Amino acid sequence: MSRLTNRAFDILRTEVNRCAAAERFGGQVQQQMVMKRLEKLRLQSGTFASAQELRETVKDLFPNFDDKAIKAAAKANRPPGILSKIAWVGTFLVGAAGFISVLNLPFPMIRWPVAKTAPILLLPSYISMDYNYRQAIAKVEQADQLINKATAAADFDLGEIKSKEAQKHLDALPVWFLGYYPTAYCTFFGCTWRFTFDEFEAARKNIGRMEAQIFQQKNALNELTKTEQELNTAKQQYQQAKTAPERQKVSANWQSAIDQLGQIPNETLAGEMAQKKLQAAKRDFQDVGGVATGSLRTDNLIEAAKEFAMSAAVASQNPPHSAEQWEQIASLWQESIQRLEQVSSENPGYLDAQNKLAQYKTNLGTAQLRHKIEEQSADDLKEAKFAIANWQRLALSDRPDRGDLVGQLREIINKLESVKTGTTTYLEAQKLLQFARKKQQELQR
Repeated sequence: MSRLTNRAFDILRTEVNRCAAAERFGGQVQQQMVMKRLEKLRLQSGTFASAQELRETVKDLFPNFDDKAIKAAAKANRPPGILSKIAWVGTFLVGAAGFISVLNLPFPMIRWPVAKTAPILLLPSYISMDYNYRQAIAKVEQADQLINKATAAADFDLGEIKSKEAQKHLDALPVWFLGYYPTAYCTFFGCTWRFTFDEFEAARKNIGRMEAQIFQQKNALNELTKTEQELNTAKQQYQQAKTAPERQKVSANWQSAIDQLGQIPNETLAGEMAQKKLQAAKRDFQDVGGVATGSLRTDNLIEAAKEFAMSAAVASQNPPHSAEQWEQIASLWQESIQRLEQVSSENPGYLDAQNKLAQYKTNLGTAQLRHKIEEQSADDLKEAKFAIANWQRLALSDRPDRGDLVGQLREIINKLESVKTGTTTYLEAQKLLQFARKKQQELQR
């Protein structure tokens, strides 16, 4: 092992040349002497010369020799450390890996020549192809099992994942390399990917078919979910509907949902599930049909009762009314009540009918009472008018009895005061009452 490395020698020689050029006299002689010393160190074997030893070799002849050059030479004169070796090895490995990566690029113009001359360099490609082929075959089989023998919606989600993974592995296989058989690799590792381009295309088509199946199956499942929601909504709305128009509208929506359930493709999993649910949905709808028929009759009765009640309420507005009109109003309320009384307790609208029945009977009683009051007030007014006519004849007779006139006026006043407010005769009765009271006051003076 030389005591002075070539690198350190070059550093010192450069500085020696600089110092010799700077000397005006004897520079060349000093240069030759120093260079002989350095050559001697380079030829000697043993430990590497230290910085102090290098300084003593040059400083006596060139006092201005740069210390930085001595330190740089001493550093270059050290043996390479373990880190340097590791760095060198790492650099070599990185370079080798990059070189092999270039050789394994998926381009025929690169791989074919390498495969013919040094196939071992394509070992990463062989390993990748073998792995991707095995994975592609396994994922295709898993996806096919999950999609074509699915029992739940989750199978299609997992099948879609497996299908995408299989497609990814197929994409990693270089199509141009499928017919190539690396004898050395397959001898040791037993590769299984010696299949033709047609088989590769068949695998791709199988993946494409499964992707289309997944799309169709998911659409059918979404349609099934949507239809089931519409069926459940229709059932709930039918139970909550209170009027005939509302129930008829909900029934139409219910029937529409059942029709949509039957239109889901039978070849899908959702179609098979829909056929099982379809029978139950039709049965439920038919069971409700009988109830709906009775409910429709009940709704018709209630609606008819409402019409009569509305007519009665309109006719009752802006009183007073004659006895005949109150009688007609009472008749309308009676017609409404008769229809509500036909609603049986089994019908869904029974409670609604009973609530309205209580209200309508109250209104009927009011109308009948107003009719009676109107008749009685009319009779009282009629009797009062007859009495007034008799009183006037008596007052115009010769020498009428003052006591009889006062007594008849008292009876007339009592009769007029019995005419009730809110009747058609009340205003006329009040005018006659004023007349009678005035006459009574005149006779009592």
